[in-house]
Amino acid sequence: MLTRLWLVFAQVCTICVAILFTVSTLRPEWLARATPVAPIAPVVTTTAAPAATLNASIDANTSAAPQHARSFSEAAKRALPSVVKVSTSAQRRARSTLMDDPNFQRFFGRQGADESTQQKQQQLLGEGSGVIVRRDGYILTNNHVVEGSQQIQVELTDKRVFPAKVIGVDPDTDLAVIKIEGTDFPAITLGDSQALQVADVVLAIGNPFGVFGNTVTMGIVSALGRTQVSESNPFESFIQTDAAINQGNSGGALVNSNGDLIGINSSIFTRTGDFSGIGFAIPTALAKPIMDQLIATGEVKRGYLGVNLGTITSELAQRLSLKDLKGAFVGAVIDGAPGSRAGLRVNDVIVEINGQTTADRTDAVNTIAMTAPAQTIPLKVMRQGEIVELKVTLGKRPTTRR
Repeated sequence: MLTRLWLVFAQVCTICVAILFTVSTLRPEWLARATPVAPIAPVVTTTAAPAATLNASIDANTSAAPQHARSFSEAAKRALPSVVKVSTSAQRRARSTLMDDPNFQRFFGRQGADESTQQKQQQLLGEGSGVIVRRDGYILTNNHVVEGSQQIQVELTDKRVFPAKVIGVDPDTDLAVIKIEGTDFPAITLGDSQALQVADVVLAIGNPFGVFGNTVTMGIVSALGRTQVSESNPFESFIQTDAAINQGNSGGALVNSNGDLIGINSSIFTRTGDFSGIGFAIPTALAKPIMDQLIATGEVKRGYLGVNLGTITSELAQRLSLKDLKGAFVGAVIDGAPGSRAGLRVNDVIVEINGQTTADRTDAVNTIAMTAPAQTIPLKVMRQGEIVELKVTLGKRPTTRR
């Protein structure tokens, strides 16, 4: 008996659910009419709230409203016209090892081998990016973009193409300045890279693979002051970013959220050849003095101290009784060099250069290099627990051979 009643109950419930589903699908308004309306709460008359309280309530509600994601289109619009495509070409004579074979020269002669070599010319093509930094056509790019080139062409965003010439290069920082003839070019605004902080939003602009035209990618500042990125660049203080940087982006712009130039895209770290989220840009704080010298004189003259500087480690700080790890350790002093004449000694720790606190070895190297030769500057060093003040007249740093 109970089993029969349970079956009847289950069948009734199933039929009710089926009817409810059919009505909600075909006649949903019937259910809306049947829905009871909640009673309106009575209005309680109270003293009117002050205007300030009312405004505060409105502001609170406004702030609580969902905010739209901020667009960086205005920053991109400001910077895009200043980023150009740089195409390079060079002719290289290709010589086969067969031409140097004595048996080949024996049958065809030395002259025949030379004529065969002259007919084989290999054309080398390269592509990168650059940034217009002055309205009269000066463009900042990477040295490796134009290195070894015989012809350079620059294509603007409006598709105008100009021949360019090299004004000066600096392999030590991988920077170069080239120039196109003309006026009123869209020069970018230089920003202050020293104001950057980790996690600031940045945009990378360049010509990836030389076929897509100007492309904008977005990321953040992942780290500042990166060193040991390249063995060929002794002066380093890179901005690390996760904004996508691909082949062809070298020499392009890294801009802040206002569209101001804060770095020149230079390289990536990868194990596969593809971008893996680690890109590096040369900050404007380092690039601008180099650029100014290249434009003015075509070369870079750096100060020279003539010492071997090292990083302060925990073990070194303990041995020298230092309070912290700041400063640059003097590991060796070259006899007769400016540092030696000024009185620097091995085991000294440089803590201040020309009135500026020295954070570490990289800071000391860059500060000395950015100071003009023949200039006399004060130094403060920590020597056996005491501060010693010195004055040094810098020499000119020898040119690096490549």
